[in-house]
Formats: sequence, C-alpha cells, structure tokens
Amino acid sequence: MAPNKTNNMPTHQYVTNDPLHQLFDAVDSISVQGYDEQRRVIYWNKGSELLYGYSQQEAIGKKLEDLIIPTPMREPVIEAHSNWIKHDIEIPASELILKHKEGNDVAVFSSHVMFTNQYETKQMYCIDVDLSEVHKAQAEATFNASMLKTIFEAIPDLFFVLEQDGTIADYHANNNNDLYVSPKQFIGKKMIDVLPEKVAHKFQLHIEKATTQGKMVSFEYELNMPEGINYYEARVRLLAKKSQMMVIIRDISEPHRSAELIRRQAHFDSLTALPNRFLSLDRLSQILMEVQKNHVKAAVFFLDLDDFKKVNDSLGHEVGDKLLIEAAHRLQQALKKNDTVGRLGGDEFIVLISSLDDESDALVIADRLLKAFRKPFKLEGRDLILTLSIGIAISPKDGTSASVLLRNADTAMYQAKALGRNTSSFFTPQMNVAMRRRFEIEEQMHGALERNEFELYYQPQIDVKTNTIIGAEALLRWHNIVLGEITPDEFIPIAEQTGLIAPIGVFVINQALRFLNEWQTVNNQQYTMAVNLSPRQFREPELVNIIIHALNENTISNECLELEITEGVLMNSQASIHDALVQIDELGIKLSMDDFGTGYSSLSYLREYPFDVLKIDRSFIAGITDNKADCNLVKAAIAMSHSLEIKVVAEGVETKEQLDLLNELNCDIAQGFYLSKPLPAAKLLNFSLRYLKAL
Repeated sequence: MAPNKTNNMPTHQYVTNDPLHQLFDAVDSISVQGYDEQRRVIYWNKGSELLYGYSQQEAIGKKLEDLIIPTPMREPVIEAHSNWIKHDIEIPASELILKHKEGNDVAVFSSHVMFTNQYETKQMYCIDVDLSEVHKAQAEATFNASMLKTIFEAIPDLFFVLEQDGTIADYHANNNNDLYVSPKQFIGKKMIDVLPEKVAHKFQLHIEKATTQGKMVSFEYELNMPEGINYYEARVRLLAKKSQMMVIIRDISEPHRSAELIRRQAHFDSLTALPNRFLSLDRLSQILMEVQKNHVKAAVFFLDLDDFKKVNDSLGHEVGDKLLIEAAHRLQQALKKNDTVGRLGGDEFIVLISSLDDESDALVIADRLLKAFRKPFKLEGRDLILTLSIGIAISPKDGTSASVLLRNADTAMYQAKALGRNTSSFFTPQMNVAMRRRFEIEEQMHGALERNEFELYYQPQIDVKTNTIIGAEALLRWHNIVLGEITPDEFIPIAEQTGLIAPIGVFVINQALRFLNEWQTVNNQQYTMAVNLSPRQFREPELVNIIIHALNENTISNECLELEITEGVLMNSQASIHDALVQIDELGIKLSMDDFGTGYSSLSYLREYPFDVLKIDRSFIAGITDNKADCNLVKAAIAMSHSLEIKVVAEGVETKEQLDLLNELNCDIAQGFYLSKPLPAAKLLNFSLRYLKAL
C-alpha cells in the first residue's frame, strides 16, 4: 500500500533524518532547509526563520522558488534541481543573492546535499551561511581603501616605509618628479645611502630619536633639485607592531621662500637691498657687545648725500632712486666684506666697522668713502657729481649703546656739513652742546607764531643822491619766552630745514605789507618794502597767490613790493621756480638779487631773470674805502647793473666815508647802521617823520 500524502503537507516518509534535524534545530546561526523532489519545503530550521523571515509553519509545503528565489533565478534553479534529481548533476556551492520575506536581498553562501530516504525518495538540503556582515565588512574595507587612495592622491606629500635597518621597503608619490632619485635607485636601499651626506646624517639622527622615544619627530632639510634649492619637512614615526618606520616628507619651499621674503622685507631696504635701519642697529648692538667683552674699538659712520634733495626734486624720483642704488653699490665696493653698510632712510647711510685698531684707521676709511664719490654718476645721459658728508663716532669713547653712538655720529655729520660738505668729522662732546641748542630752538619754534613771539624790524633804505628814505627792508626778529632773543642766523636755517619757514614766510609778507600801508598813509609817501624769500618758500605752489592776496588785502601797489632772493633759489633750476619768477615780473613786483658777489653764477642769473635791483653784499662794502680791489668790484657791479637798467643797493654802510664813496660811484640806494639800525614799526614811523622834517 502506498504511503498516504496530502496536497499540502508531506507525511512520515520525509522524516528519515530526525537526528540530523535535531542537530540543525540546535543551531540558529546557520540556515538549513529541506526540499522534496518537487522542491517543496520539508524542513525549515530556526536559522532559516531568522535569515529569510518565514516561520516554519509559513514555509513547510511551499516551493523553493516561491519562497526565497528571486524571479530571474527561478528557471535556472528549477532546472538545476531537476538535473540533480534526474541526471545526478550536483549543484555547486556558491554565493547567491536570495530574497527575504519582505523583499530584501539576502546574501548567502549556499551549499547543497542530496539524500535518498528509506522510501527511495530524494530530499535536497540547503545549508546557507549569512554573508551580509561579510559583505558589509568587504564594502567598508573597499570604501576605506578607496578613501585612503583618494587621500593619498590629494596630499602632495611623499611617503616612505623603512625597515628597521633603514632600508626603503615601499613608497608613495603622486608625481615621481618630486623624488630626489628614481624609485629603482632607492627601493631596497638604505635612505642614508641615497641622500647627500649632510641630509642623510639628519635622517639618521632623527630615525634613531623616533625609535628611542617611540613618538613622531620632525625636522627640516634642503635638497638641490633640478629647479633649484628646495626645502622640506620630514616626519618620522615608528610602526612598532611591524618594526618599520614611516617617513612623511612635505615640500615647504613656497612657505619657506615666503617667510624668507618677509624676513628680508623686515630687515633689508627694498630699494638698495642693504640692511635697513632695524637690522643695522641690531648689528651695531651686537658689535658693541663684542667691544665691551673684548675691550676693542668700533666705529660708526653716519653718511648723508650732499644736495641729494636738489637732484631728486629737479630730475625726479626715478633718477633719485637710481642714484641711491649706485651710491649703495659704491659704498659696498669701498668697504671690506665683514664691514656693514646700511641705509637708514632717504639719503642717509650707516657704515659699521667692528674692529678698529686705531682712530686714525677710521679716517682712512672715511677718505676711501669720499674718494668713491669723486667719479661722476652717469644717469639718464647726465654726469652728476654727488658728494658725502660723514660723521664718525668711536666706541667706547663716544658711546656704548647703539642709540647714543648713532646720535653722536649724526651730530658729527652735521658738523661735516657746516665745514663745507664733502668731508668727514669726528664727534666731540662740544658738538652736543650745539645740537642741544638746535633741538631747543626747533622745539620752541613750534607754536612761536601762535604765541606772537615773532616781530618785524625795518631797516630804512636811503636814496644816495637825494638823501631821502625811499623804503625799508623787513627783517624778522624772535624773542622766545624760554630762550630769549634768538638771532636770524640761528633760527632761519632751522626753519628752512624743518619746513616751518613756509608759515613764517606768510606771516612776514602779511605783516610787512600791513605796516607799509600804515607807513605810506602816515607819511603820505610811496615807500617800497623789501621782503626776503627763502628757497623753501619757492617750493610752495601757492606762493604767488599768497603774495597777490596780501597786496590786495592791504591795498598796496604791486611796484611797492620788492622780493629779495639769493642765488640758492636760482640754483635749483626747477620749472616751477622759473614760472614763479616770470609771474612776479608780469605782476610788476620788483625782483632783487640779494648778497651779490658771494656766489659763483650771479652774472648769468642777472642775464637770465628779470631783476630790478641788485644788492651788493656787506662784505664788499666794508672794504671799499681801504681795499682797491673791493672798490673796483663795487664800481664794476654798479656800472654793469646800470647798463642792464638795474638799480643797486649797498648793504652794510657803516661810515660816512663809505656813503660818500658810494655816491661818487653812482650807487642808487644805501642801507646800514650809519644810516639806521633795524627798527620796530613804531620807531621807524618816528624816524621817518623826523627825517622828513629835517629835509
């Protein structure tokens, strides 16, 4: 009798493997399923429930392809199962992607066995191992490997793996051109045998340090590469578990060069490439420490280019810059390699001599520097002569600190200027007295206008033929509340150098014309007023407008104003000065050449510019009655001026004999102590009234 079966449930003839089922039931980490010849489930363990989501009750009796086989795999699975049943062709173990109850993919490694039970019926058992964790781990490993590869490609660093003895086992480089030598020249070789000796020694020391300390160590080195010197940072770390060393190398050439550029900008002059003020003073401080330690002498030379500003203003800053560059080169050429020449700023330089046997050696060096400037500078098709003024201070005699020594050398340089320039001067303590006086005057000059400390005095000018007052020269006086009376010879040059002459000059013009208005009104005379203009005032673009405004403000006729200028104004030869002089002439304002005879080119200037008056310097007037040469010079000057229709004023007339001789020589105007000393405004009014009554 055949065994009983139902359509939905297999009967006892399928339960021949009870002991095996009991074993599989005890294991829930592995999925085991049993199928009959029609691929219906006859066994479904706990592991299958967990893996595929179907309970035993749901699975029993269902066909394999309806439970866990994806649609595309159904036909191949049915065919493979049939071939095993009919033709004994085994289904090989393999990785499969099956289907969960919820429709999700289930990755498994599936093995298959075939049993024949006591009823001669075949049963197939599938043993599936969940691969989801394995695949997850594989995916993570793949991702990590990909990410690591991406990181390696993104980082320009070089990576080397070294064995314990320093042999290079492996490397990574995005670009082999970054390597010092090709891989075939270093793989399998020791790093210290590949690199230059100095660099190899650094690597050896730090590899030993990293091995001993067990932590990351870093250092910097440089290599001569095809494109030039490159700079690198190396980091070394011991891989303890593998007894290997990881070396990471980064090219730091760009930041190194940037840092070097910043350092140079902070310490070196951008125009001449000489040490700047900061570095020069730092070196001077180092030298002075050696002076104190070794009981030696050192010298500081403070150098200033004579008349550089005149060249800069007349030829332009571009030429001025080229001149400074060439000057710096000449100074360097005149010194030894261990001497320092630096640029303090503008046209000021410093020379430091670190070891001086004798002070006379400093004079030899100064002469060498002066000699270096005797040859003309050839710039822009011109031959320019430029000279130096040099101040010298010796340590420890003249100072033991950088600031004191520099200040004293600067003071000595001013003395060299006063001696006529193109020379040198050693510092003396007496110079500090003069410099202190200068600083005091400069300090008090600031605010002197606001404190009403300046006053104009007026020295009358007399017509020599008629003995009548025809005008006066305005002379500035300064009484300071701290320093007392300060002579013009002291404060005018300082005002010129500091630029304070500009506002002071405006004050003088306004005050002089205000008084002239009063003087003309009181005496009912058409007096003239002579006002001195300095070279600095001529650099003021508003000079002519200031003069016009003052004339209009005080209702003074233009021809009543006489502007006195010296040869120093004309030597600048700037277009702006020429234009200002032409404008002054066109306005009808008189133009006077002051201090005639003390310069070198006065005659040519008389021909070139529209002068109305020539003032013969007092140094010639003083000797006209006793010195035939002086008398002849004055006589010639008067005759020449008259031939050019220029009037002549004699300054510094101090005796009747001088005045009488000037009358004989046909001099037009005289002024001096014999006639009247400079007077304040009120006294000049009284003097001129008495003079009028006496006529």
